[in-house]
Amino acid sequence: MVVNIRKKRELVARILGVGVNRVRFEPDKLEDVADSITRDNIKALVKSGAIWTVRPKGTSRGRAEEKRSVWKVHGKGPGSKKGRKTARVGKKEVYVKRVRSMRYHLKVMKERKDITNDVYWQLYKKVNGGQIRSLAHLRETAKEAKAR
Repeated sequence: MVVNIRKKRELVARILGVGVNRVRFEPDKLEDVADSITRDNIKALVKSGAIWTVRPKGTSRGRAEEKRSVWKVHGKGPGSKKGRKTARVGKKEVYVKRVRSMRYHLKVMKERKDITNDVYWQLYKKVNGGQIRSLAHLRETAKEAKAR
């Protein structure tokens, strides 16, 4: 006997928090599904495996990822690069990276008591003003400041 179970499907969808089209019923247990009235009955059927949900279909990214992995390998060598270094990595990004690393090193030196608080702030301001070029220059300047 075929039973119209559209309302049951809607109820299950509401209980499980999924769309109506994702709800599936075991064909052998359709009678039990039709007889179930309460939410507890339906939850029991879900637990027993008479009702389940399928995963939503999506667009597969497999081919796109494969293409990307090939693209990432090809055409990245020095012979393929055109323009200046700043065409690929901006001046600001380079500056921010350098300043952050120098500030971090300053902090570490201060915590290790390699430099005093006064020297720390002198160097911090020099880093901010662009007077210190690199980490090596920072270490060198810190040694000189410590020797004074």
